Amino acid sequence: MPEGFQFLLQGIVSILTSPAIIHVLWATLLGICVGMLPGLTATLGLTLLTTLTLGMSSNDAILILICMYVGAIYGGSRSAILLNIPGTPASAATSLDGFPLARSGNVAQAMGIATAGSVLGTLIGMVCLALFAPMLAEFALDFGSFEFFWLAVFGIVISGRLTAADDPVKGWIAGFIGLSVAMVGEDPIHAYDRFSFGNPDLRGGFDLLPVLVGVFGFAEILTVMKSPVYKVTKNVADSVIPKVREVLGYWKTIIRSGITGTFTGIIPGVGEDMGAWASYAMAKGFSKEREKYGKGSVEGLMAAETGNSASVPGSIIPVLTLAIPGSAPAAVLLAALFIHGVNPGPLIMTNNPGLVFEIVAMILFASLAILVYGLLLTKPLVHILRVPSQKLMPIIFVLCTVGAFAVASRVFDIWVMLGFGVLGFILREMKYPMAPLVLGVVLGPILDQNLRRSLNLTDGELIPFFTRPISLTLVIIIVLTLALGFKPVTNALRKGLNRVFSGSLGNGT
Repeated sequence: MPEGFQFLLQGIVSILTSPAIIHVLWATLLGICVGMLPGLTATLGLTLLTTLTLGMSSNDAILILICMYVGAIYGGSRSAILLNIPGTPASAATSLDGFPLARSGNVAQAMGIATAGSVLGTLIGMVCLALFAPMLAEFALDFGSFEFFWLAVFGIVISGRLTAADDPVKGWIAGFIGLSVAMVGEDPIHAYDRFSFGNPDLRGGFDLLPVLVGVFGFAEILTVMKSPVYKVTKNVADSVIPKVREVLGYWKTIIRSGITGTFTGIIPGVGEDMGAWASYAMAKGFSKEREKYGKGSVEGLMAAETGNSASVPGSIIPVLTLAIPGSAPAAVLLAALFIHGVNPGPLIMTNNPGLVFEIVAMILFASLAILVYGLLLTKPLVHILRVPSQKLMPIIFVLCTVGAFAVASRVFDIWVMLGFGVLGFILREMKYPMAPLVLGVVLGPILDQNLRRSLNLTDGELIPFFTRPISLTLVIIIVLTLALGFKPVTNALRKGLNRVFSGSLGNGT
């Protein structure tokens, strides 16, 4: 029996034969509730829950966070279908066809299709996690400090490019702000003060969790309090269990969207919303019923939900193998792993080979839980939407404050949470993406340590940064990504390609 299969069976048995199954049930249900309430995103839920799991064992804490993650991404489809308001950014593509289906009287059908798509997408991503995470970890063993430096730069660049497609410069500025925040405090090699201005609290730098709670928690509170109150106008009267032939009729779309969502999730800092849009666009490109998209297409709804749910395991793959998050919620999960004494990275299959397959087992149980809740509890869960988010915000604020303080019992961390919350709110109002900023905070220490380690190894020589094969490949990708982010470059490239193709056609070739 393969070793990975043994670890997977052990993980399944350990959950079934321990109180962990109770954690699966309540954490997934809580995740669905968080995801379906507009304003309470998966990132916010994971951030708050991380602060509440500090005293738990690492296995229980990781299980709870995984179930919250999977449940929240799925839960966002509820409000997207009923209200045309995505509960999480990952559900934005769901509303394109989910809401028209509900408006035409097919609320139950839309709910059932979204549930089926989410479960199947999570399972496809789970299989990819089990297959590719060990392979990627083995490949990452060839990475040295030079490669990890460029990988951190690549994460910021690609995240800024994809999360701010209309203006990539804003994404890169957000990432640079995150890197700057990570540089505050004593440097990791000589313990020299940087940007502390004589303040003893700043000498220790900014803890990751208070920054995350501020950017995703307090900033979300300010955003929700600014938004208008929503109203629920639809009820679910019919059975939400989808017809098997209706689901299997789109098996090609399901597989295609699941794979697309998974590999989109692997890209550092991109996230589940991009996985949903990429899957939706690809499904529409291959579809025989394109005219229905945006008007209540079952296939479009299936593609969006399959894609965003498959991105969850996809985002976890680089977390475990490279210690680089694939999305904003995955960044919180990465922070939680470090807090609970788990060290992800290229050595994960050597130091803790069972962890990857234990997480696969956790995702399996979370997907089964959303299947049960999605088919049996949809009607009662809809009533949660009748609670205005504005009334929940005082409770969320208390949790944010307690969570920021609980990490190190410092009042300073509460001020950090408030300060970064205001900063996050201002940046959101100015249309700056938050994912690159968080990724910058997470990747800052990795970039800093590997840059300085590399310079120590080469006595300050920069040439190895550009001559090692993997480093050179990453440099080329980074330069191309930066160049294509500027409109003059893309316009010039488009004109050049037009000339080439028009010349070829004119010559009859």
